[in-house]
Amino acid sequence: MGDQAGGLSAQRLERMREALAQAVAAGDVPGVVALVHRRGETYVAALGTLELGGDAPMRRDTIFRMASMTKPITAVATLILVEECRLRLDDPVGGLLPELAAPRVLRRPDGPLDDTVPAERAITVRDLLTFRLGAGLVLSESPIQRAMAEAGLGIGPDGPAFGPDEWIKRLGSLPLVHQPGTAWMYNTGADVLGVLIARATDRPFAEFLSERIFEPLGMRDTGFHLPKEKLDRLAASYAPTPGTGAPALRPGPREGAWDRPPVFASGAGGPSLLSTADDYLAFCRMLLSKGRYDGGRILSRPAVELMTTDHLTPAQKAGNEMFLGSGGWGFGLAVDAMGAGDLAVGPGRFGWTGGLGTQAYADPAEDMVGILLTQRALDSPLPPRVFQDFWTLAYAAIDD
Repeated sequence: MGDQAGGLSAQRLERMREALAQAVAAGDVPGVVALVHRRGETYVAALGTLELGGDAPMRRDTIFRMASMTKPITAVATLILVEECRLRLDDPVGGLLPELAAPRVLRRPDGPLDDTVPAERAITVRDLLTFRLGAGLVLSESPIQRAMAEAGLGIGPDGPAFGPDEWIKRLGSLPLVHQPGTAWMYNTGADVLGVLIARATDRPFAEFLSERIFEPLGMRDTGFHLPKEKLDRLAASYAPTPGTGAPALRPGPREGAWDRPPVFASGAGGPSLLSTADDYLAFCRMLLSKGRYDGGRILSRPAVELMTTDHLTPAQKAGNEMFLGSGGWGFGLAVDAMGAGDLAVGPGRFGWTGGLGTQAYADPAEDMVGILLTQRALDSPLPPRVFQDFWTLAYAAIDD
């Protein structure tokens, strides 16, 4: 690469490589793949190893667990069906999901499970896309939190031990925390969308994603499981050690079983899509191009614009700053606020973070995509400093 690529300074991109190398050397992350794409040019840095203390180097085509970076893909799959009029944004979902056709709602979010009122209206596809169906992650100790955990509905990177029909049945047996359309609650809406898509198409969710998104975009290393010949490219997964924060190998029910499909292919990212930096770049570039790719279109321009528009009211954002920061939520992804006042945040960029240590955002104003993939799980919804440093240096490298 010369002094400039896609309006990016080669000298300043080298600063990014140095900062990432320092994070690897300090043990913050065992390895990292960083990618910045701008105006047709792509810069990639692969540093560290697939495993802590291992010999296999991190490579550009290393495969990572993408976790919640599945959510934007699920939203695109939903909008494909909306544009085909097989789903409609404001139609009730109860026709395809009878388990959610007549929900009850807690009178108080922290109240007893039998103190409920009828839902004031039906849950719609739009509610699922905007995470305003009335169910989701509950952080505070409460009867509904305990009931979700006991039912195996707790949110985590490995997903439930049962299939989608049983999952939606258990979800429907519990009351909603809020009235549909009134409050943003993380995660669950995307899992419900995965079940909805499977029923709307009468085929497994994973198959629909592969045929309508991954194959057209050339995402050859993306899916919920891997052929055996690709297993040696899968990065190990680590979690921060309590107290010290040092990475510790993260055991899970799917470790060692990635050559088999999960029981529940999660629309939210539980069992996790597997992907690479270049595969996910193809997806982000499609969104940045308003739905277009080299072979045609995945979505129309209006659909992508609707997906990447903030749909939350100020009241719905209040209390969710640990997830949304100063931004908002579109369909399955975050939309950063205009004028956020941070060198690591471009106003109007959109994307999301995976809880197992991955992140991708596209910035329309700069015609830029940034992807940072690590194998260290986050210890809070806020990414560690290496993510902020990556974005600060990506924006600092803009040279026009």
